[in-house]
Amino acid sequence: MTFATPHLPAGSAADGGPYTLDISPEQAGWEYSSLRVLVLAPGSTHTFTSGDSEWIVLPLAGGCAVTVDGRPFELEGRKSVFAGVTDFAYVPRSAHVTLGSRTGGRFALAGARCERRLPARYGPAEAVPVELRGTGSCSRQVNNFAAAGAFECDRLIAVEVVTPGGNWSSYPPHKHDEHRAGQESELEEIYYFEIDGDAGLGYHRVTPSRRGGTDVLAEVRDGDAVLIPDGWHGPSIAAPGHDMYYLNVMAGPGPEREWLIRDHPDHAWIRATWPEQPLDPRLPFYLAPGEMT
Repeated sequence: MTFATPHLPAGSAADGGPYTLDISPEQAGWEYSSLRVLVLAPGSTHTFTSGDSEWIVLPLAGGCAVTVDGRPFELEGRKSVFAGVTDFAYVPRSAHVTLGSRTGGRFALAGARCERRLPARYGPAEAVPVELRGTGSCSRQVNNFAAAGAFECDRLIAVEVVTPGGNWSSYPPHKHDEHRAGQESELEEIYYFEIDGDAGLGYHRVTPSRRGGTDVLAEVRDGDAVLIPDGWHGPSIAAPGHDMYYLNVMAGPGPEREWLIRDHPDHAWIRATWPEQPLDPRLPFYLAPGEMT
């Protein structure tokens, strides 16, 4: 059974067990992209099999031990998504996985159906490329931990975006819902949001790119997710006083693992204004360990 709406408020896609968010390709109504958010109590463990998908275990808050087919990886993690870049673990398809946390925490499992079985690996925090994108009120930070050119996967592409309160992110609106060689990738995408501060909120927009396409204008709060099978997506707007985080999980059928986008023709001009404006002085929120300011 598929979800009734692309906007999934916090708790509405829980599995009734340890996953506070559980999005499978079947539930999303597409072929590749998955996302789970796992909450572990102190001293607890969780076991799963990766099946026909590759996965990245990404700490959102806390650290954990990940064992993949008997091979251990220790993830230091972080206090929160607003506190720093994190290390992570790559899990191949057809693997047996156990997660355990001495102190407890919250962990994203970003997944994609795939064909190749790559080796299990550790991704160190110091190797995560941190990008500052846009300027002025469009300034945001992108942690490219599993971007196409940063970390090898078969189909999975995943990045984190952190936006200062009051700024517009995922702007100008763009799309990647059809294959155009050298211009646009076909990628299913999940946005998972965390908002800093009590009663924090933001807004997210998806505009149809075709007749009957995805149309969303959602007030997003901590723990919400939005499914984007198609359409021009953006902006994601962080309310003043509330920094916004979102995790992007993408995968698709293209012959190359690449993130190619087309900007909405009505708004593409905004990129040309960025060189004239300063970067938001609140950025970067943080750098990867070992990077110089």
